Amino acid sequence: MPKTHTVVQGDCIDKIAYEYGFSPETIWNHPDNAKLRELRDPNVLLPGDVVVIPDLRQKTVGSPTGQRNRFVRRGVSSRFVVTLDFGERSTANLKYLLDIDNGTALYQGTLDRSGRIDHWMPPASRHAKLTVGEEVFEFDLGHLDPVEVRQGVVERLRGLGYLEDGGEVSDKRLTAALRHFQQDNKLEPTGKPDELTCAALVDKFGC
Repeated sequence: MPKTHTVVQGDCIDKIAYEYGFSPETIWNHPDNAKLRELRDPNVLLPGDVVVIPDLRQKTVGSPTGQRNRFVRRGVSSRFVVTLDFGERSTANLKYLLDIDNGTALYQGTLDRSGRIDHWMPPASRHAKLTVGEEVFEFDLGHLDPVEVRQGVVERLRGLGYLEDGGEVSDKRLTAALRHFQQDNKLEPTGKPDELTCAALVDKFGC
């Protein structure tokens, strides 16, 4: 019978699927997860969400004896994708080093003007450290909350540069940051995370 997995901070569908031996699509598209699909992005789950895990099915493949047979295992890797924006400062020709989980995966390269970095990473990855020149960016992978909750709004505003990193965010600071974001995106500057503002945050942040 299918089992359930209760989401904890740091979980996403890629990690959960890897843990139980499935492809992400198999779990995410399972009929019993239909309600969850209506609420969430597979990469942005909320602690306490419940994911249904189907039973593993044994697959039998016929093959002739007396000859060599080749089977290909489907890959289950995830991707680390981020775009850096330094304002008026160009990202072109800046060298970077990306370290996933203290050396589990290491990438280095040179940025172009788009500032985009895109690399494969293991599905169970928990932390990424990105060094660009003398600047260091730390990422707790899978820890982004949905935009429907306060912390999800705060995290996206931080990522977009409207709030400083670290520490508690007072309601006053959050309201001011939201107004600033709304003004920059031609929205009514209410200072509240209404539906249009949340949609814009997801669009600008990327998820």
